Amino acid sequence: MIQEKIKNSETRIFKAVFPNTTNHYDTLFGGTAMHMMDEVAFITATRYSRQIMVTVSSDKIDFKKPIPAGTIVELIGKVVHVGNTSLKVNVDIYIEQMYAEGRELAVQGIFTFVAIDKDKKPIKIN
Repeated sequence: MIQEKIKNSETRIFKAVFPNTTNHYDTLFGGTAMHMMDEVAFITATRYSRQIMVTVSSDKIDFKKPIPAGTIVELIGKVVHVGNTSLKVNVDIYIEQMYAEGRELAVQGIFTFVAIDKDKKPIKIN
């Protein structure tokens, strides 16, 4: 049951990297990458639990390769741990050139979410 929920909650989003999201090196701002990752992690956590989920931490984010303007990125979120009131989501960002085959892992991160009730108190994940 849990493995099926994990599989069904995997989230994939593609985005184009435009110049308005890049720094003076013409690569994606790290903060923008983290924002996109947190959004994908949130969607993944919510799809898994179907409960109100909030980010409580980003455990580790590794920037392995710069993400240049004019590329396509794929963000993949996958639940990697389920606890009593919290869960962890791994998010990978892959770079694809627009006009060439292949892809490279650029960024990896882990985000922790907690399920909360209407009073913002932690509750058991279903």
